[in-house]
Amino acid sequence: MFISKRKINFYDCDAAGILFYARIYELCHSVYEEMIQSFNLKEDYWSNEDYVVPIIHSEANYKKPLVYNSFVEIELSVRTLSTSAFKLFYSCKNEAGEICVEVETTHVFVDKKTWKKKSIKDDVRAGLTKHLKNN
Repeated sequence: MFISKRKINFYDCDAAGILFYARIYELCHSVYEEMIQSFNLKEDYWSNEDYVVPIIHSEANYKKPLVYNSFVEIELSVRTLSTSAFKLFYSCKNEAGEICVEVETTHVFVDKKTWKKKSIKDDVRAGLTKHLKNN
């Protein structure tokens, strides 16, 4: 599991002062980026000539509001890991430790030129494996 904290800023909120529903994806993606950076990969995961890793499915379940000027702790784990795809799960908790939002995203490795599935790079697979839910 990879854990990171983020602050809920005013610009993240709607008129009621709670996190605008779509902003949770930005917060979660920033934690995903932080996790990938922790892998210390030899090549740039986000910009290289070989592959891209688009999201092919996402969903979010909102349980409690996240409010302006508070902090959210985001626990990121890898739910599944196959030859060419992986599923991430984010548990977003308020300062009291209550789960407020759960997010799930599915990503697939594809060849940058052909857009056909390809195997996950070994160094990326090693990093993802460290965060598998069952580990």
